Amino acid sequence: QVQLVESGGGLVQAGDSLRLSCAASGGTFSMYAMGWFRQAPGKEREFVAGISRRGSSTDYTDSVKGRFTIGRDNAKNTVYLQMNSLKPEDTAVYYCAAGPWGSNGYGPKLKYDYWGQGTQVIVSS
Repeated sequence: QVQLVESGGGLVQAGDSLRLSCAASGGTFSMYAMGWFRQAPGKEREFVAGISRRGSSTDYTDSVKGRFTIGRDNAKNTVYLQMNSLKPEDTAVYYCAAGPWGSNGYGPKLKYDYWGQGTQVIVSS
């Protein structure tokens, strides 16, 4: 059983940056592909970014490409999401998730076995 705990959310202004972290425990972190998802009020949870077990492969949804960067430190059992040039439409609860495969195909929610509780990001205009 893998436990995931996100942190780093907050209230920022448009154009600012935030760095989200997701700490994993209870499993072999390096065996899991990791993803970041977000859910805005009244909307479906959507894929934001994914990274392979070893960190060599990443993918992003189009709306965050060039602004967000996903990374991981397997020695610290942590995955990060660096968010730059934030926009009001980035406002959402951000979740990290872990899935038991190596790389690619990070988008589908059903592929992930474990989810964190989420961290709120609010971007004011």
